[in-house]
Amino acid sequence: MRNKKIPLRKCIVTGERRPKGELLRIAYSKDGVLAIDPSGKAPGRGFYILIDSKVAEKAKKKNSIFHQMKMPEQEGFYDQLIDYVKTIEGASHGL
Repeated sequence: MRNKKIPLRKCIVTGERRPKGELLRIAYSKDGVLAIDPSGKAPGRGFYILIDSKVAEKAKKKNSIFHQMKMPEQEGFYDQLIDYVKTIEGASHGL
């Protein structure tokens, strides 16, 4: 019996390759809007970021996401991302 292949994705902030389950997908729709995609199935181009508040804060500090996508920054997106990641981290640590 063959082992099931685990899909790897690359974090756009750190450049690390990790299994999809360890990353959070950010969807970029055709109308130019970024949205956090916890299901991983939203339509549009997908980008991944590690589920780590330090990585999300680093993305905000360096404007990594919008810089890589060559688009203007959306007001409040990074704050929304950081809050969401902290919520996930808190839930996984039993807080």
